[in-house]
Parts: sequence; C-alpha cells; structure tokens
Amino acid sequence: AAARNKAVKSELKTRVKTATKTIGAEDNAEAVRLAVKRLDMAAAKGIIHPNQAARRKSRLMRKVNATG
Repeated sequence: AAARNKAVKSELKTRVKTATKTIGAEDNAEAVRLAVKRLDMAAAKGIIHPNQAARRKSRLMRKVNATG
C-alpha cells in the first residue's frame, strides 16, 4: 500500500508540474484537466486529504488564470 501511495503522490507532482510548465501553451487545458482528475482520484481513494486536493487545485487554477 505504501508503495502504491508513493507512486500516486509522485504522479501527482509530475502532473501538476507539467500543468504549470505548459501555462500559455495550447496543450495547457488538457494538462490541467489531467492534473485535476488525478488530484480528485487520489482524494477519493484517501491517499491525500480532500482539502489538500482542493487546495492544490485552487493553487493550480490561480497560477493558470493569473497568466490568462
């Protein structure tokens, strides 16, 4: 279980990093969508706290919208 949780958390970091890196690019919307989806899934499975998922999504959206 610990290994799976670790894998999920590292994937979260990667997805969010990709989403922030592609800000301004045309594939950004897709990257953000995938990152949010993964955050929601991790929260649903109890790997991260629902509030943490919400906070991370909020921060990601703030970054995305700030440059829009």
